[in-house]
Amino acid sequence: MNVEQQRLKQADKIVSLNQVRTSREEKMSTQPFIRVHNLWKEYQQQVVLERLNTHVEQGEFITIVGASGCGKTTFLKMLLGTERPTRGCIVLEDEPIPDEPNADRGIVFQKYSVFPHLTVLENIEIAGELEHGWLTGRLFGNRKRALRKQAISMLEAVGLGNASKKYPHQLSGGMQQRLAIAQSLLKKPKILLLDEPFGALDPGIRKDMHKLVLNLWREYKLTIFMITHDLHEAFLLGTRLWVFDKVRSDPQAPEAYGARITYDLPIDREDANDFEQLKEQLGDAEIPALSK
Repeated sequence: MNVEQQRLKQADKIVSLNQVRTSREEKMSTQPFIRVHNLWKEYQQQVVLERLNTHVEQGEFITIVGASGCGKTTFLKMLLGTERPTRGCIVLEDEPIPDEPNADRGIVFQKYSVFPHLTVLENIEIAGELEHGWLTGRLFGNRKRALRKQAISMLEAVGLGNASKKYPHQLSGGMQQRLAIAQSLLKKPKILLLDEPFGALDPGIRKDMHKLVLNLWREYKLTIFMITHDLHEAFLLGTRLWVFDKVRSDPQAPEAYGARITYDLPIDREDANDFEQLKEQLGDAEIPALSK
């Protein structure tokens, strides 16, 4: 084989590799960020969720409503990785969701969890120290300074920059919730899961938290799933609303069927009719939790 033939063969190989790379990139660009395929969750004879099929694009804000016990929190736990589907799968960026939590997914519950003996700043730092200082649970030197700088930046982002030296018992409910959000965002997750995060807050504080979450969603380009019992809140915050409910039931076997996503609605915040129409369609009798 002469030199010219070798060059042609090498050029053909490069073209072939570029075609494969382009094909892979095109395939990835057409895949949804999150895909839920034929998802079921059962606990022995109790069916909690059945036949969930949907997809979510990156950057969407999904608000979830439904009656108590219809599997909303169970679904978040499967997204987080602390619960496994009985059947079906959840795929994140073309890979199955791992069976344990990782840095891609942060979560905030209504009942937040903080260390009472640590200051606000130390509560933010502890996650990074436990992750990277696995032997002693502590970081030192440059790594400690870098973590502190990151923690201070996160506290400022959630409006707790002036409370870094306070202890959790010195914070109001809204401030403690801000601390919980800061903890969940420290590792810069792609997905933020919120399980009724504002249910225990006063109306005025809830309004402030709504502004904070919307600002963080835009600034960090998060994909958010939030459970709420407040339909007004769902329409105010979300770009898309899911309603979980059972579409079939058997009075003789109430646990035989699970909930599904019965409504999947894009939210137009400028169209007030969306809210009234949905409220009429659902009714308090169909989703009693919405009357809370």
